[in-house]
Amino acid sequence: QVQLTESGGGLVQAGGSLSLSCVVSGGTFNNYDMGWFRQAPGKEREFLSAISRSGEKTFYVDSVKGRFTISRDNAKNMVHLQMNSLKPEDTALYYCAADPRDYGLALYYYGMDYYGKGTQVTVSS
Repeated sequence: QVQLTESGGGLVQAGGSLSLSCVVSGGTFNNYDMGWFRQAPGKEREFLSAISRSGEKTFYVDSVKGRFTISRDNAKNMVHLQMNSLKPEDTALYYCAADPRDYGLALYYYGMDYYGKGTQVTVSS
């Protein structure tokens, strides 16, 4: 069973930066495309970004493009999300996700197979 564990969340002022990390266990890491989602209170889960199993391809939704950067380290079974220029509307529970299906990355908008429990990011104004 694949397990995903996020870390790196916290409280930051608007305009600041945070780096999230996710370690994956229980599976062959480079058999999975990886992604990040978030969910704010009272809102639906939102797809943010995905990276291909080799790390060569990335995808970002418009709301985070240019501010967030996804990366992965296949030797350490980890995926990261560097978040810059944070805004109060970025406040949410952030989830790491994994999927073995090798879809076009934009299609993970509809969800991925495995999720972590999340790490809270709070951006103060």
